[in-house]
Amino acid sequence: MTSKLEQKETPQANGAVVPGDCLASPERGQRAEPAEFLGADGTGVEVVVLESRANAKGVREEDALLENGSQSNESDDTSTDRGPEPASPLKETSFSIGLQVLFPFLLAGFGTVAAGMVLDIVQHWDVFKYVTEVFILVPALLGLKGNLEMTLASRLSTAANIGQMDTPKELWKMITGNMALIQVQATVVGFLASIAAVVFGWIPDGHFSIDHAVLLCASSVATAFIASLVLGMIMIGVIIGSRKMGINPDNVATPIAASLGDLITLALLSGISWGLYKELESKAYVNPLVCAFFISLLPIWIIIAKRNSATREVLYSGWEPVIIAMAISSVGGLILDRTVSDPNFAGMAVFTPVINGVGGNLVAVQASRISTYLHMSGMPGDSPEPAPRKCPSPCSTFFSSDVNSRSARVLFLLVVPGHLVFLYTISSMQGGHTTLTLIFIVFYMTAALLQVLILLYIADWMVHWMWGRDLDPDNFSIPYLTALGDLIGTGLLALSFHILWLIGDRDSDVGD
Repeated sequence: MTSKLEQKETPQANGAVVPGDCLASPERGQRAEPAEFLGADGTGVEVVVLESRANAKGVREEDALLENGSQSNESDDTSTDRGPEPASPLKETSFSIGLQVLFPFLLAGFGTVAAGMVLDIVQHWDVFKYVTEVFILVPALLGLKGNLEMTLASRLSTAANIGQMDTPKELWKMITGNMALIQVQATVVGFLASIAAVVFGWIPDGHFSIDHAVLLCASSVATAFIASLVLGMIMIGVIIGSRKMGINPDNVATPIAASLGDLITLALLSGISWGLYKELESKAYVNPLVCAFFISLLPIWIIIAKRNSATREVLYSGWEPVIIAMAISSVGGLILDRTVSDPNFAGMAVFTPVINGVGGNLVAVQASRISTYLHMSGMPGDSPEPAPRKCPSPCSTFFSSDVNSRSARVLFLLVVPGHLVFLYTISSMQGGHTTLTLIFIVFYMTAALLQVLILLYIADWMVHWMWGRDLDPDNFSIPYLTALGDLIGTGLLALSFHILWLIGDRDSDVGD
């Protein structure tokens, strides 16, 4: 008579789930044969082998995260039987999610405030006055920074959570491959962004200047390259540090990626474009040399990324989202150019990086969390749900008991208090040419809440949609979402300023 023994199921790297007692076999890396499961009396033991694609390191990651008292009060005793549901590192309370997200969110917000103050100052520089296409580059390059660095943060966070960065060899492989990859993407997309700026600037006015076109190209490529290099190194340090501190990288990596990103990128764009503009008359050859230098480095980065298995696939398939996202952000830049160029709406410049940055940061956190949750259950194309997922309803996105719905509520609730802090920080620094009145705050908050509400809903649909079509959301979803954040945020903010101007909110001094 065959006996049935209840034993703890342990996932193996080869995808099989076998009883934990069988791990003592020297052949633990292979499927065990029936002879290996004989009982002490020689009778057979019935063993159920379950097929699972969960990574053993991923399950250990869940244990490590559950040991954090702020995330769960469940016992971390390894003898506890696990349920049949796929392992997930995201068993967190709303309080723990909010606590981990709050500090990086505020840090990122103050970074966007600083970027807004910089844009408020540099918009009066000669290069911004006489080469107004630079305004089109602002959302495009800030969005590019967000696309590359947040995608890098999401990709590395997922790799860290499923145990692909546990050894020095794996860590170095991920670092070198991903740094080379983002340099390739930054250089190419920075060049394309400059072309888009030239085209969008030429179509409405019908005026084209070759000197200005080369200036835009050199400024865009140099800014994208240097900013991605600096921010990529910061990002890697943040993820490694958060793992050592027992913090889920998905909660902190993407906001911190943006905390200094907007400021560094905008400062680099302003400084480089101003310096190259100064050289136009006396040393016209400097601009094409700068552009040629950074483009000439492309083959080196391509070779490094191509030889790395961790980034080879993204090198071939990861272009569509960042290029389309750049085009979407450039449309937002065209709106900014046309709005800020009007003296009545000059005050909009300081608020644009803030509303775009906050929306992009929050939706990137949500997309990264959902992607990690799906990665813990298998590979892209595998569905952790019993039926194919259709377009979600707003109720399922924001009001269900699912962990991702809980995080969406937490992130949405951060919008109003966060923006109030940022608005009064701007006001105290006397930026924006705008006095904070009640009606201005109401219109601004309405735009910010609507932006984040739309983005979180789109993220819930887009990440699952891409997953079901064998696309890794870490590489494909965040560029689209942050670009949509730029377009929606800039559009809603411009609409708010227009309405305030039309109704004559003189107390807010819009445009003064």
